[in-house]
Amino acid sequence: MITPPGNGPPGAAACAGGMPARVDLLVIGGGINGAGIARDAAGRGLSVLLCEKDDLAQGTSSRSSRLVHGGLRYLEYGELRLVREALQEREVLLAMAPHLVHPLRFVLPHVAQMRPFWMLRAGLFLYDHLARRRSLAASQAVCLQEIPEGQTVRPHLRRGFVYADCRTDDARLVIANARGAADLGACIRTRTAFTGAKAGDGRWEVSLLDTRSGARHTLQARALVNAAGPWVDQVAPDMAGITRARHVRLIKGSHLLVRKFWQGEHAYLLQNTDRRVVFVTPYEDGFAMIGTTDIAWQGRADSVQISPEETRYLLDAVNRQLRCALGPEDILGSFAGVRCLVDDQQENPSALTRDYVLELNTAADGAAALSVLGGKITTYRRLAEHALDRLGPVFPDMGAAWTHRVPLPGGDYAGMDDAAQQSRWLAETAYLPAAHALGLWHRHGTLARRIVAQVQDLPGMGRHFGGGLYDCELRYLQENEWAQTAEDVLWRRSKLGLLLSPDQVAGLEQAFAGAENANGTPDRGAAA
Repeated sequence: MITPPGNGPPGAAACAGGMPARVDLLVIGGGINGAGIARDAAGRGLSVLLCEKDDLAQGTSSRSSRLVHGGLRYLEYGELRLVREALQEREVLLAMAPHLVHPLRFVLPHVAQMRPFWMLRAGLFLYDHLARRRSLAASQAVCLQEIPEGQTVRPHLRRGFVYADCRTDDARLVIANARGAADLGACIRTRTAFTGAKAGDGRWEVSLLDTRSGARHTLQARALVNAAGPWVDQVAPDMAGITRARHVRLIKGSHLLVRKFWQGEHAYLLQNTDRRVVFVTPYEDGFAMIGTTDIAWQGRADSVQISPEETRYLLDAVNRQLRCALGPEDILGSFAGVRCLVDDQQENPSALTRDYVLELNTAADGAAALSVLGGKITTYRRLAEHALDRLGPVFPDMGAAWTHRVPLPGGDYAGMDDAAQQSRWLAETAYLPAAHALGLWHRHGTLARRIVAQVQDLPGMGRHFGGGLYDCELRYLQENEWAQTAEDVLWRRSKLGLLLSPDQVAGLEQAFAGAENANGTPDRGAAA
């Protein structure tokens, strides 16, 4: 396995015993961009602290369409550079995280009243050739009545296309990056809010608040990264002496969860009457996700919910083109998130660029602060690389770019493909129900072997909370993945909240309450 340069930053291991007094880089925000930047920086030899006011991936990064894709529809807006970079990153992430990023075949029906056939064909040709494809098939024009995937499409839609993109578990991708950062010495502090910073002598004096205990901490940092996503503008005023030139707009995107209503592991991309597109994709085992919307959002980013109008919009888009008649009674759940996009003065929210801007500002005494504006999950690794490039003058002795060639934790497959790895894993864990063993693999990849390292039989897994969640995994999530509540486990470390009954959820909540009563507030530094 290729390893990153260096042996980790000096002194960063102090996070295991408490808050460090001084770091090179403070990263604000525990979403995909913040976690990616923390991992990259730690691997270059910098001492890093990442602070997140809630849980990792609690905001936008667990509320996405869960796709690693080039952004086919962005071609309409001339975003060739962004699409090309995203397609390149799609290949990189397939190699870096084979347990979390998987190919997904899409069916795109042609609707004559929307985009002409030649336009879709031309767009898919560009999509196939803007970047090198190593593992994904090229797009094809098809007669929908002649392929199994077309049987779910309404019969009046006779022609269409199939093409390949990738799916992922967005929250687990964040966790894997945070775990990778911690393995390299970074300090990861969840439930820790950034409350302000003052520049002096070329450094920042930073104030942090433990939101569970109320304890306040101060430390020094040579540079700050504001990767707070939708909260980027709320964090900015707390950086004394920094004024940004670029601004952001908040866009709400909502999704529905229903029972999967078609056979096969493919997905659908549906053109809608407003020229947007709606994804209909498999979600976990036996479920489907429908999304997303694009609505300008003026409220608080942490109080966003799907509206009745959005629900009807998504249901109508699916019912219009697929052989189903979904209604509100079919909805098993929903979620909404707020995307932070660069304000490029576009009136239509769907036309706002999904590209990112990295704005480096310097206080009067030379202390540096980098703001991350925009971005998408597919390009997070390249964004992180660019962020460290921008900080190069601040850290002239840091190492070179490295993340493109090193797997994320759990993705070190050593030349074996995912099917071979899963087959080997199932043989090793024959004492487990196959669905439970595969759930562990899908969440952790090769790290699943650490979870069951001392287990020889099913009783050795400990208490079964439901859905394939056993006590040995719960302990791992607490000790190695910063899980502090039942919600952290059920909706971000996994999606087992879809499977557990109310009584089972209550049992898991009691397990967390019991652990706190026995041990006091968990030490968030222990995992790092």
